[in-house]
Amino acid sequence: MRITVLYIGKARDIHANAISAEFLKRTSRYVACEEREIVPERYDLFGRHAAVRKIFLDPAGRNYNSAKFISLVKKAEDEAQDLLFLIGGHDGLPTDWKPRADLLLSLSPMTFPHELARAMLSEQIYRAFATLRGHPYPR
Repeated sequence: MRITVLYIGKARDIHANAISAEFLKRTSRYVACEEREIVPERYDLFGRHAAVRKIFLDPAGRNYNSAKFISLVKKAEDEAQDLLFLIGGHDGLPTDWKPRADLLLSLSPMTFPHELARAMLSEQIYRAFATLRGHPYPR
């Protein structure tokens, strides 16, 4: 299994970037993971990641609590399915990509800078794997 976190737009906030990087580093104890910036016009998301479950963050997406998010990760792990998370830039997600997502997921009905959304998402990814492995972090 592999976790990929893609984001659109420059990652300028060094503090939020450090938080996201730290949680993904911790997650890498359990599963291969990476994060990177993409430019939609120059990135063939659907060609490069054809067999991956694509979860796009969108304020109008489905609301999951941590327990439901953990279930999503567990199911993917049980099925040996890679997960790709995409965070939109200041203009959101590309309009032609949005309908092609396997899941539109909302972290909150509020809008956050993508650096903060990445930090929050990365923490939830780590929380999911730590919970599934019985690590004391989630307490």
